[in-house]
Amino acid sequence: MTGAKTAQRVDWVDTAKGICIVFVVMMHSVLGVEDAAGQTGWMHPVVAFAKPFRMPDFFMISGLFLSAVIQRDWRLYLDRKVVHFAYFYGLWVTLQFAIKAPSFAADIGWNGVLQEYLWSFIQPFGTLWFIYLLPVFFVTTKLLHSARAPHWAVLGVAALLQIAPIQTGSLIIDEFAERFVYFYAGYVFAPQIFRFAAWARQRMTMSLCLFALWALVNGGFVFAGLADLPVLSLALGAIGAVAVILASTLLQQAWSGNFLRTLGQHSLVVYLAFFLPMAVSRIILLKLGLFDIGTISLLVTVCGVACPMILYWLINRTGYGWFLFRRPAWAHLQPAPQSHPASISTGSAGE
Repeated sequence: MTGAKTAQRVDWVDTAKGICIVFVVMMHSVLGVEDAAGQTGWMHPVVAFAKPFRMPDFFMISGLFLSAVIQRDWRLYLDRKVVHFAYFYGLWVTLQFAIKAPSFAADIGWNGVLQEYLWSFIQPFGTLWFIYLLPVFFVTTKLLHSARAPHWAVLGVAALLQIAPIQTGSLIIDEFAERFVYFYAGYVFAPQIFRFAAWARQRMTMSLCLFALWALVNGGFVFAGLADLPVLSLALGAIGAVAVILASTLLQQAWSGNFLRTLGQHSLVVYLAFFLPMAVSRIILLKLGLFDIGTISLLVTVCGVACPMILYWLINRTGYGWFLFRRPAWAHLQPAPQSHPASISTGSAGE
């Protein structure tokens, strides 16, 4: 099954996105708590274990369904793949600056705050860099498709960019070099990935053994301090992304109603809104001092994941605040599609 053959959401894809969004929130929560406390906790090894595959898998999944829509005319394509993310980036970077402006102003003055705000549209701000970078990937891939660039050549260059020690100081350039290979691999190898997921679904025992083997290998390289080495980091990112796909397939097979699938269906909601409950819960729990650093990190992670979902539920019940997670009519180049749960990457072929 390929992305072009279904207009339905794919269960294991949503579960995989749910796994990824939990790890993303966990990383920011754990490192934030540890930085504020000046010490590490028992959650730190979990974050370290996930580092090689956390973002590669998110980008690979984001490319999975691209073949189903890349033939669209530019106006519709830009609406769905650029304006969509530009709206949410512009809205949420403004909200974040509005919340953080007083503390920023105390350090750099209000003119400095304004300059930093304007600069955030060139250099992505804080946790929002992912949805800033995705449109760059979507446009780059369509341009390469239009130019009929050979897949093998693009993958080769993208792999070289990932391996090369590119550190320009520009987040867009540096992260593009680091991540594009995974996004493009998701686009190119989508048929093979879907076939692998179908294979895993039918062979749970074998799949569990493969997953356990991967976990040992990934953990071995991470805790030996080797995971960031050139070439090895590329391999661990690619294999880890496939391992998450394997895990999500197994989870979906064993527990079709798992909460990770629900999180994946609303991954954009969590990604955009986790920063505030994460920061507030971190401050409160550290001041209370009732728990060790690892437990505080876990509780902050739970708050970061749960609070955006509660906000979404409240909006759904009251009907107020949809602009936070759904584009209003004026923010479309084309007529708005039927409403669907807010998700970072395409969860169905029809989007």
